Amino acid sequence: MRKILSVLLIAVLALSLCACGGTGKDEADPNGTRIIVDALGREVEIPNKVETIAPLGNAPRMLTYLGVQDRFVTITPSDINETPFMAYGWAYRDQWADLPIGASGGYGVFHPEVLIEAAPDVILCTYEADIVEDIASQTGLPVVAVAQGTLFGEDYEEALRIFADVCGVPERAEALIAYIHECLDDLSARCATVPEEERPLVLGAAATFRGGHGMNGVYSGIPVLQALNANDAAAGIEKESHSVGVEVDLEQILAWDPDFIFLDAGNMDLVRAEYAENPSFFEHLKAFNEGRAFVWANSTSNYTNVEIPLVNCYYVGKLLYPEAFADVDFDAKAAEIFDFFLGGRGEEYLSVLRGAGAYQEAVLGQ
Repeated sequence: MRKILSVLLIAVLALSLCACGGTGKDEADPNGTRIIVDALGREVEIPNKVETIAPLGNAPRMLTYLGVQDRFVTITPSDINETPFMAYGWAYRDQWADLPIGASGGYGVFHPEVLIEAAPDVILCTYEADIVEDIASQTGLPVVAVAQGTLFGEDYEEALRIFADVCGVPERAEALIAYIHECLDDLSARCATVPEEERPLVLGAAATFRGGHGMNGVYSGIPVLQALNANDAAAGIEKESHSVGVEVDLEQILAWDPDFIFLDAGNMDLVRAEYAENPSFFEHLKAFNEGRAFVWANSTSNYTNVEIPLVNCYYVGKLLYPEAFADVDFDAKAAEIFDFFLGGRGEEYLSVLRGAGAYQEAVLGQ
């Protein structure tokens, strides 16, 4: 009887093991494979243990946030350029400098021969279906795609979770998402104490979208000002799809005459050139006359940043609502945010941004 029971038990266990993996693949085997569904709904077979990655599009930034930047076997020139306004690139550009170039020359342009030779376990990208299928067919490598992501949006959270699942670091994705929400909730709670009539009119100008702009390039309805429930002068202006900014006539800025103006640090040379040519325009704006024009760090360099906009939120919040942010040490908070997203070096990076002109009053004519 015992022998019969033992035989039955073994048979049941065998059946259960077969039923656990519909593909017949053992996910506990580090040398095995599994199926993952990406943001495009594609089923992709990947190794159970992903040790090497070829990142394309906005993937390098997200993967750096997830702490797996040491697994890169290719890189793109835009990820290691010299701008200080791309935090992840600044932090790891030396480490990535000698990696082969997996993509360059424009959106969706990739080098299949380089990717094939690098032989990553998986290619991770933020492209549309036609480009993704092209990469997969030309390389024969597994390609997992996610959305580029909307700043502070659910699609960005989904992207982090999918990449984290692929790389085996789901806890880090949840920590990132929780931290972002913690900051946004803190900002919201502070701003809730400010009466509507005490909210100054604010404009983000010298914006970066499809390149740098002078004063006529303005941000409209950007998440930084939305997170602060700020009185955004340009809110509601119609923009092109997926654009963060729009060009307006200088007369419109004079008509708004905002109480505070925030300018992208990377475009201050354009603003100073405009001042040299037309100083009367600036002299008619009270923000410049009364010392309420400031410089923040560009936050749109090479796709969507997250850490720089969060830091910008605290910078702007302290200036707009000093009482609500009285207990916030901006330098300490900025260093904390950069540390969390970049794996350290927060104080050093803040110093780099200040050296590039960010987080100080706008100075013209010098």
